[in-house]
Amino acid sequence: MTRGLTLGKFAPFHRGHQLLIETALAETDEVVVLIYATEVIEVPLQVRANWIRQLYPSVTVIEAWDGPDSYGDTAEIRSEQEAYILKKLNGLAISHFYSSEFYGDHVSKALGAVDRRIDEARLQVPISGTQLRANYFAGKAYLSELVYRDLIIHVCFLGAPSTGKTTLTRTLAEQHHTEWMPEYGAEFWLTHQVDRRITLEQFETIAPEHNRREEKLRAQANTYLFCDTNPITTYMFARDYHGTPGPILTELAKQAERNYDLFFLCDTDIPYADTWDRSGNQKRLCFQQQIIADLAERKIPYVVLSGDVECRVEQVNAILRRFKKYGNLLDILA
Repeated sequence: MTRGLTLGKFAPFHRGHQLLIETALAETDEVVVLIYATEVIEVPLQVRANWIRQLYPSVTVIEAWDGPDSYGDTAEIRSEQEAYILKKLNGLAISHFYSSEFYGDHVSKALGAVDRRIDEARLQVPISGTQLRANYFAGKAYLSELVYRDLIIHVCFLGAPSTGKTTLTRTLAEQHHTEWMPEYGAEFWLTHQVDRRITLEQFETIAPEHNRREEKLRAQANTYLFCDTNPITTYMFARDYHGTPGPILTELAKQAERNYDLFFLCDTDIPYADTWDRSGNQKRLCFQQQIIADLAERKIPYVVLSGDVECRVEQVNAILRRFKKYGNLLDILA
C-alpha cells in the first residue's frame, strides 16, 4: 500500500496545490494533507481545510494548529519541521512526499519517502499564494469556484420599499467595478401579480431563484458582491401578504442569517416615491419597523444608512475600508 503526503498553508488553496493533490491521488492508494495555521491570510485554518475536504473527499486532512513558525533552509529549521511533521503523523507511514519546494528533499528523507517534486518551476500553474493574496480577482482563474466564493465579501442591503436600496447597491457596484444582485422578488412580483397580489406558493419559488442568481454573480464578483435584499425580505413580504411564510422560504431566510458578511439597513429619511406598485408612506414606515424587529429577533448585527446617496455610499465605504471578511465586526463598529 502507498500513501502520499503534501503539506502547506494553502493561503489560499489554488490550482497549483490541486495539481499536487491530484498527482498524489493518481499515484498512491491514500493521500494525506497537513495544513498549517498562518497569519499571512485572514481565512481561518478550518475554512482552508474544508476547501480541501469538499474538493477531495477521499483525502485525509490534518489540521496543524500548533505548527512551528520558522521557514527556511537551516539545519535547525529543518530539524524542527521534520520533528513536527513526524509528530503530527503519529506513526502513519508515508511512501511519497509531494511538494514543489526546496524542502521536498529533506522532508522526504525524514519520512523515508519518495521525493515527488511537482511543477517546481511553476510552469504548469504559474501562480503563488503571495500573488493571489495581492489580488484574488486578477488570479481567479487559478482558484476553484468553491474557494473564490469564500473570498468575496458578501454585502446585503435591507429596508422597506422606497428606501434607496436599488440605487445604492447599483452605485456601489459601479464604484467598486463589481457585480450587484437586483431584488428578484420585485421582478417576480411585477411579472406575476394579480390585483397586486401573489400566492403563498409563488412566494416559495422566489428565494431559491434569488439564491441561484446570487451565487452565479458571486463567482463573477470582484472583492465585493452587493445584494439588493435577500430571502429575509421575501419572508417579510410573505408574512405581510399571507400572515405566514411557507416552509421553503422560512428555511432559506434562516440560512440567509449566515450567508452575508455585512448587513446594512437603508433608513426611511429620504422622500417617499409614490409609484403604482407601492402602498404609501405609512405602509413604508410600518414595514420598516417590522424589518427592524425581525433583525432583532434573528440577532443580526446591521448598520443603519441615512442621508442622500452620496452620504450612504461614504458610510458603506468607511465600513468596507476597515472590514475583514473573517475578522470581528465589533472591532470596526466600536
